[in-house]
Amino acid sequence: MNDEIRKYGSSVGDDINEVFDRIFTKEEKSEIDIEVQLMEEMIIARKEKGLTQKDLGKLCGLPQSSIARIENGTYSPSISTVTKVLSALGKRLYVGNMT
Repeated sequence: MNDEIRKYGSSVGDDINEVFDRIFTKEEKSEIDIEVQLMEEMIIARKEKGLTQKDLGKLCGLPQSSIARIENGTYSPSISTVTKVLSALGKRLYVGNMT
């Protein structure tokens, strides 16, 4: 268990959102939300196209391990890498107003 979670609450009996509220700032939570949303969109698009991680890696010039690390959140890719992956999936990065 993460030391911060252990310090502020356990996973038993504590709502994960309450724990996150105690650990992360509003800005950090917003950044995490964006990263999770991007990962989810990439995974959905890859699966919709019937691609494996290895297939996607070949299309965008990355090793399968990099695709896996992006999808599981252990690697924060550069914008350049994100756009390569999205382009290979027939998608593009859009930046707009938050609503």
